[in-house]
Amino acid sequence: MKLTVDADITRAETLPGAAYRSKELHAEIIERVFAPSWQLAPDAPLVADGMVAPFTLLPGTLDDPLLLVRSGEEMRCLSNVCTHRGALLCDEPCEATSLRCRYHGRRFALDGRMTHAPEFEGAVDFPSARDNLPVLPTARFGPLVLTSVAPAWDAEEQLGPMRARLGALPIDRLTLDPESVRDYDVAANWMLYVDNYLEGLHIPFVHPSLAQALDFGSYRTELDARGTTQIGIAKDGENTFAGSNVAAYYFWLFPNLMLNFYPWGLSLNIVMPAGVDAMRVHYRAYVLDEELRERGAGAGLDRVEHEDEAVVESVQRGLQSRLYRRGRYSPSRESGVHHFHRLLCAALG
Repeated sequence: MKLTVDADITRAETLPGAAYRSKELHAEIIERVFAPSWQLAPDAPLVADGMVAPFTLLPGTLDDPLLLVRSGEEMRCLSNVCTHRGALLCDEPCEATSLRCRYHGRRFALDGRMTHAPEFEGAVDFPSARDNLPVLPTARFGPLVLTSVAPAWDAEEQLGPMRARLGALPIDRLTLDPESVRDYDVAANWMLYVDNYLEGLHIPFVHPSLAQALDFGSYRTELDARGTTQIGIAKDGENTFAGSNVAAYYFWLFPNLMLNFYPWGLSLNIVMPAGVDAMRVHYRAYVLDEELRERGAGAGLDRVEHEDEAVVESVQRGLQSRLYRRGRYSPSRESGVHHFHRLLCAALG
C-alpha cells in the first residue's frame, strides 16, 4: 500500500482507513519506520557504575537484545548477541569486566572488541570487524538514554527543540518514580494513539477535567523536523511553569515517543505496536516536585489515559467499516496529525 498525503493541509485528506488494518503495511512500518528510529532504553538510570545490564529494545516491536554498560558517567550500548552463532551473551544485570559466550567461549571486551575465539586457528581473514559486537549510538536527555539499531537521523534533531523550549528546567534532577511504571494494553493500531495524541481538538469532548485546567483557545501546536510540541496555556489560577502561563509542554518524537512536561516533572509514554490492531503503551513518571503533582494539567493522568484509550479503541472499531474512506484535517487543530502522516509517508518512500 502506497501512502500519500497532500502537503497542503487545507486540501489534504487523512490516511485511508485501510492503512490502519493492513498487515503488510504494518510489517513494512516496523522495518522502515521503527528500526531507523531512536528509542528509549528505559532502565538506563538504574545501571550502576561497573554494571552490565541486558534489555530488549522496544519489546513486541523491534525485540532487539541489547546491553547497557556503564563506566563512570559513560554509558555504552552493545549488541547482546554473540557474533559466532548468535547466542545471547548476558541474561541478568551483573558486575563484569568482560563478556564470555557460554555456548562456545568467545570473549568480548566491554567496548565490543572480540578478544578470544577458541578453536579458530587457521580460519582465513579472521578475526575481522564483523566479529566485534556492534556498538550502538546513544543520546542523553536528563536521566533518559536513547539508542537506535540503524539511525536515519541524528538524535539531536529531536532532542534539541525540547532543550530549547524547556530552557532552565533542571531536567538532570528528574527522578524516576518506580511506582508509576506500568503498561496499558490497547486494542487499536498504534498510529491511532499517535493521531489522538497530536491534536487538541478532542480535549473539550474527551477530557473534561483537563479542559478545566487549559485555555483551549490558546492551545497551540508547533512543528519540528521530526516531532511536534503542543503547548497548553493555563487558565487563570492554574498551576504553571515559573515565570510563564504554560501549564504543559507535550513533546512527540517521531514515531512513538511522548514526553509530557508539567511543573511537577515528566510523564513519559512509549507506544509499542503489538500487531496491526493492538499496542502496548509503556508509562513512567520522573518527578521534580511531588507537591505539585496533583495540580493543574498534570493531575489525574491515569484517568486521562483511560479516556484516550476508550476513544482510540472506538475509532479502531469504526475503521473496520466498508463505508469509511478518508477524512479531512482541521487546519487549526490537526497540524500535528498532518505532520505525522507526512513523516510516515516520507519514511515509507
